[in-house]
Amino acid sequence: MSSVHLVGGGWDAAAAEALYRPFLLEAGAVAGRPPQIACVVLDEDPGDGTAAEHFERWSQLLRTVGDCVPRPVFVPLGGRLAVADLTPADGLLVAGGLTPGYAGALVPVAAEVRAWLADGDRPYLGFSAGAAMAATRAVVGGWLSGGVPVCPDDAGEDLEEITVVPGLGLTPWSVDVHCAQWGTLPRLIEAVRGELAAGNGLGIDENTLVTFAADGRCTVAGAGQVWLVHRAGSPDGTGSDVQVRPFRAGARI
Repeated sequence: MSSVHLVGGGWDAAAAEALYRPFLLEAGAVAGRPPQIACVVLDEDPGDGTAAEHFERWSQLLRTVGDCVPRPVFVPLGGRLAVADLTPADGLLVAGGLTPGYAGALVPVAAEVRAWLADGDRPYLGFSAGAAMAATRAVVGGWLSGGVPVCPDDAGEDLEEITVVPGLGLTPWSVDVHCAQWGTLPRLIEAVRGELAAGNGLGIDENTLVTFAADGRCTVAGAGQVWLVHRAGSPDGTGSDVQVRPFRAGARI
Protein backbone atom coordinates (compact mmCIF):
# COMPACT_ATOMS: atom_id res chain seq x y z
CA MET A 1 0.00 0.00 0.00
CA SER A 2 1.11 3.57 -0.63
CA SER A 3 1.47 6.17 2.09
CA VAL A 4 -1.11 7.14 4.68
CA HIS A 5 -1.32 10.88 5.36
CA LEU A 6 -3.03 12.08 8.55
CA VAL A 7 -3.91 15.72 9.26
CA GLY A 8 -5.07 16.77 12.72
CA GLY A 9 -7.61 19.31 11.44
CA GLY A 10 -7.31 23.05 10.87
CA TRP A 11 -7.72 25.26 7.80
CA ASP A 12 -4.64 27.49 7.85
CA ALA A 13 -4.02 28.33 4.19
CA ALA A 14 -0.35 28.98 4.93
CA ALA A 15 0.09 25.31 5.88
CA ALA A 16 -1.86 23.81 2.96
CA GLU A 17 1.14 23.22 0.70
CA ALA A 18 3.00 21.24 3.38
CA LEU A 19 -0.09 19.28 4.39
CA TYR A 20 -1.60 18.24 1.07
CA ARG A 21 1.00 18.43 -1.67
CA PRO A 22 2.75 15.14 -0.72
CA PHE A 23 -0.58 13.30 -0.99
CA LEU A 24 -1.42 14.87 -4.35
CA LEU A 25 2.05 14.18 -5.74
CA GLU A 26 1.76 10.54 -4.74
CA ALA A 27 -1.71 10.20 -6.26
CA GLY A 28 -0.44 11.90 -9.43
CA ALA A 29 2.45 9.46 -9.66
CA VAL A 30 -0.03 6.59 -9.43
CA ALA A 31 -2.23 8.08 -12.14
CA GLY A 32 0.43 9.44 -14.50
CA ARG A 33 -1.79 12.53 -14.95
CA PRO A 34 -3.64 15.02 -12.74
CA PRO A 35 -5.14 12.64 -10.18
CA GLN A 36 -8.79 12.15 -9.39
CA ILE A 37 -9.35 12.37 -5.63
CA ALA A 38 -12.38 10.71 -4.06
CA CYS A 39 -13.46 12.96 -1.17
CA VAL A 40 -15.64 11.07 1.31
CA VAL A 41 -17.86 13.51 3.20
CA LEU A 42 -20.38 12.47 5.84
CA ASP A 43 -23.75 14.07 5.12
CA GLU A 44 -24.93 14.67 8.67
CA ASP A 45 -28.14 16.43 7.62
CA PRO A 46 -29.14 15.28 4.12
CA GLY A 47 -30.85 17.96 2.12
CA ASP A 48 -29.47 21.03 3.89
CA GLY A 49 -26.53 21.49 1.51
CA THR A 50 -23.85 21.46 4.20
CA ALA A 51 -22.09 18.37 2.83
CA ALA A 52 -21.93 19.93 -0.65
CA GLU A 53 -20.44 23.10 0.84
CA HIS A 54 -17.91 21.01 2.74
CA PHE A 55 -16.88 19.22 -0.43
CA GLU A 56 -16.59 22.50 -2.33
CA ARG A 57 -14.21 23.79 0.34
CA TRP A 58 -12.07 20.71 -0.15
CA SER A 59 -12.23 21.00 -3.91
CA GLN A 60 -11.00 24.59 -3.87
CA LEU A 61 -8.24 23.81 -1.37
CA LEU A 62 -6.90 20.79 -3.27
CA ARG A 63 -6.98 22.59 -6.62
CA THR A 64 -5.05 25.46 -5.07
CA VAL A 65 -2.32 23.09 -3.87
CA GLY A 66 -1.97 21.02 -7.05
CA ASP A 67 -3.47 20.01 -10.38
CA CYS A 68 -6.15 17.47 -9.51
CA VAL A 69 -9.80 16.52 -10.03
CA PRO A 70 -11.67 16.22 -6.69
CA ARG A 71 -14.83 14.06 -6.76
CA PRO A 72 -17.49 14.05 -4.02
CA VAL A 73 -18.55 10.81 -2.38
CA PHE A 74 -21.34 11.64 0.08
CA VAL A 75 -22.43 9.16 2.73
CA PRO A 76 -25.59 9.96 4.73
CA LEU A 77 -25.37 9.79 8.51
CA GLY A 78 -26.30 6.23 9.46
CA GLY A 79 -25.37 4.96 6.00
CA ARG A 80 -22.45 2.92 4.71
CA LEU A 81 -19.81 3.84 2.16
CA ALA A 82 -20.26 2.11 -1.20
CA VAL A 83 -16.64 1.35 -2.07
CA ALA A 84 -17.56 1.04 -5.75
CA ASP A 85 -18.26 4.79 -5.69
CA LEU A 86 -14.54 5.45 -5.13
CA THR A 87 -13.55 4.18 -8.57
CA PRO A 88 -11.94 5.55 -10.77
CA ALA A 89 -10.18 7.81 -8.26
CA ASP A 90 -6.41 7.69 -7.75
CA GLY A 91 -6.43 8.64 -4.07
CA LEU A 92 -8.84 8.70 -1.15
CA LEU A 93 -9.51 11.65 1.16
CA VAL A 94 -11.76 11.11 4.17
CA ALA A 95 -12.92 14.45 5.55
CA GLY A 96 -13.85 15.65 9.01
CA GLY A 97 -17.10 15.82 10.91
CA LEU A 98 -18.83 13.58 13.44
CA THR A 99 -16.30 10.82 14.06
CA PRO A 100 -18.79 8.18 15.29
CA GLY A 101 -20.75 8.80 12.09
CA TYR A 102 -17.67 8.16 9.98
CA ALA A 103 -17.08 4.98 11.99
CA GLY A 104 -20.55 3.76 11.09
CA ALA A 105 -19.94 4.55 7.43
CA LEU A 106 -16.45 3.06 7.12
CA VAL A 107 -15.89 0.25 9.60
CA PRO A 108 -18.31 -2.22 7.95
CA VAL A 109 -16.36 -1.89 4.69
CA ALA A 110 -12.85 -1.48 6.15
CA ALA A 111 -11.48 -4.58 4.41
CA GLU A 112 -12.89 -3.40 1.07
CA VAL A 113 -11.37 0.05 1.53
CA ARG A 114 -7.95 -1.46 2.28
CA ALA A 115 -8.21 -3.68 -0.80
CA TRP A 116 -9.21 -0.72 -2.97
CA LEU A 117 -6.24 1.30 -1.75
CA ALA A 118 -3.84 -1.60 -2.24
CA ASP A 119 -5.12 -2.21 -5.78
CA GLY A 120 -3.06 0.42 -7.56
CA ASP A 121 -1.07 1.67 -4.56
CA ARG A 122 -3.50 4.53 -3.99
CA PRO A 123 -2.64 6.91 -1.13
CA TYR A 124 -4.99 7.78 1.73
CA LEU A 125 -5.43 11.15 3.41
CA GLY A 126 -7.49 11.48 6.58
CA PHE A 127 -8.46 14.87 7.97
CA SER A 128 -9.62 15.13 11.59
CA ALA A 129 -12.24 12.34 11.80
CA GLY A 130 -10.67 10.76 8.72
CA ALA A 131 -7.31 10.70 10.52
CA ALA A 132 -8.80 9.06 13.61
CA MET A 133 -10.52 6.42 11.47
CA ALA A 134 -7.24 5.34 9.82
CA ALA A 135 -6.18 3.51 12.99
CA THR A 136 -6.56 -0.16 13.79
CA ARG A 137 -8.32 0.94 16.98
CA ALA A 138 -10.02 4.30 16.41
CA VAL A 139 -10.64 6.87 19.14
CA VAL A 140 -14.05 8.24 18.12
CA GLY A 141 -14.91 10.46 21.08
CA GLY A 142 -15.81 10.79 24.73
CA TRP A 143 -14.62 13.18 27.39
CA LEU A 144 -14.84 11.07 30.56
CA SER A 145 -12.61 8.26 31.83
CA GLY A 146 -14.45 6.30 34.48
CA GLY A 147 -16.68 9.30 35.02
CA VAL A 148 -13.74 11.71 35.43
CA PRO A 149 -13.35 14.54 32.88
CA VAL A 150 -10.14 14.29 30.84
CA CYS A 151 -10.88 16.79 28.05
CA PRO A 152 -13.53 19.43 27.30
CA ASP A 153 -17.02 17.99 26.94
CA ASP A 154 -17.54 19.79 23.62
CA ALA A 155 -14.75 17.61 22.18
CA GLY A 156 -16.67 14.46 23.12
CA GLU A 157 -18.37 13.92 19.72
CA ASP A 158 -21.76 13.38 21.46
CA LEU A 159 -20.21 10.60 23.57
CA GLU A 160 -19.46 10.61 27.30
CA GLU A 161 -16.99 7.83 28.17
CA ILE A 162 -13.89 7.50 25.98
CA THR A 163 -14.93 5.30 23.08
CA VAL A 164 -12.56 3.25 20.94
CA VAL A 165 -13.84 1.09 18.08
CA PRO A 166 -12.28 -0.88 15.21
CA GLY A 167 -10.96 1.46 12.51
CA LEU A 168 -9.80 1.10 8.92
CA GLY A 169 -6.58 -0.66 9.95
CA LEU A 170 -4.30 1.54 7.86
CA THR A 171 -2.02 2.50 10.77
CA PRO A 172 -0.99 0.43 13.80
CA TRP A 173 -1.39 3.28 16.29
CA SER A 174 -4.52 4.94 17.59
CA VAL A 175 -4.91 8.61 16.66
CA ASP A 176 -6.47 11.66 18.28
CA VAL A 177 -6.73 15.06 16.62
CA HIS A 178 -7.01 18.80 17.34
CA CYS A 179 -4.80 18.04 20.33
CA ALA A 180 -3.37 21.45 21.21
CA GLN A 181 -6.50 23.30 20.10
CA TRP A 182 -9.24 21.14 21.68
CA GLY A 183 -7.30 19.68 24.61
CA THR A 184 -7.75 16.08 23.46
CA LEU A 185 -4.26 14.78 24.27
CA PRO A 186 -5.33 13.63 27.78
CA ARG A 187 -8.07 11.55 26.15
CA LEU A 188 -5.49 9.74 24.05
CA ILE A 189 -3.25 9.27 27.10
CA GLU A 190 -6.16 7.68 28.97
CA ALA A 191 -7.02 5.47 25.99
CA VAL A 192 -3.43 4.21 25.83
CA ARG A 193 -3.05 3.86 29.61
CA GLY A 194 -6.32 1.96 29.88
CA GLU A 195 -5.32 -0.32 26.99
CA LEU A 196 -8.32 0.75 24.92
CA ALA A 197 -6.02 1.95 22.16
CA ALA A 198 -3.80 -0.17 19.94
CA GLY A 199 -0.50 -0.08 21.82
CA ASN A 200 0.83 3.39 21.04
CA GLY A 201 -1.06 6.54 20.18
CA LEU A 202 -0.39 9.59 18.03
CA GLY A 203 -1.90 12.92 18.98
CA ILE A 204 -1.90 15.39 16.07
CA ASP A 205 -2.30 19.14 16.38
CA GLU A 206 -4.21 21.16 13.82
CA ASN A 207 -2.42 22.13 10.60
CA THR A 208 -0.01 19.26 11.20
CA LEU A 209 0.65 16.18 9.07
CA VAL A 210 1.92 12.71 9.89
CA THR A 211 2.83 10.55 6.90
CA PHE A 212 3.22 6.79 7.29
CA ALA A 213 5.43 5.42 4.53
CA ALA A 214 5.13 1.91 3.17
CA ASP A 215 8.00 0.81 5.44
CA GLY A 216 6.04 1.86 8.54
CA ARG A 217 8.19 4.88 9.39
CA CYS A 218 6.45 8.20 9.77
CA THR A 219 7.43 11.81 9.33
CA VAL A 220 5.99 15.08 10.62
CA ALA A 221 5.23 18.25 8.65
CA GLY A 222 3.21 21.40 9.14
CA ALA A 223 2.83 24.04 11.81
CA GLY A 224 2.14 22.12 15.02
CA GLN A 225 3.30 19.09 16.96
CA VAL A 226 2.67 15.37 16.98
CA TRP A 227 2.54 13.63 20.35
CA LEU A 228 3.71 10.03 20.61
CA VAL A 229 2.01 8.31 23.54
CA HIS A 230 3.21 4.85 24.52
CA ARG A 231 2.83 2.52 27.46
CA ALA A 232 5.71 1.76 29.77
CA GLY A 233 6.04 -0.12 33.05
CA SER A 234 5.36 1.96 36.14
CA PRO A 235 8.39 2.73 38.34
CA ASP A 236 7.19 0.37 41.08
CA GLY A 237 6.43 -2.41 38.61
CA THR A 238 2.81 -2.69 39.72
CA GLY A 239 1.05 -1.44 36.61
CA SER A 240 1.28 0.50 33.40
CA ASP A 241 2.39 4.07 32.90
CA VAL A 242 2.61 6.20 29.78
CA GLN A 243 5.29 8.34 28.24
CA VAL A 244 4.62 11.28 25.91
CA ARG A 245 7.13 12.68 23.40
CA PRO A 246 6.48 15.66 21.12
CA PHE A 247 7.75 15.89 17.54
CA ARG A 248 7.77 18.86 15.17
CA ALA A 249 8.10 19.35 11.41
CA GLY A 250 11.00 17.41 9.93
CA ALA A 251 11.07 14.77 12.67
CA ARG A 252 10.92 11.05 11.93
CA ILE A 253 9.17 8.74 14.37
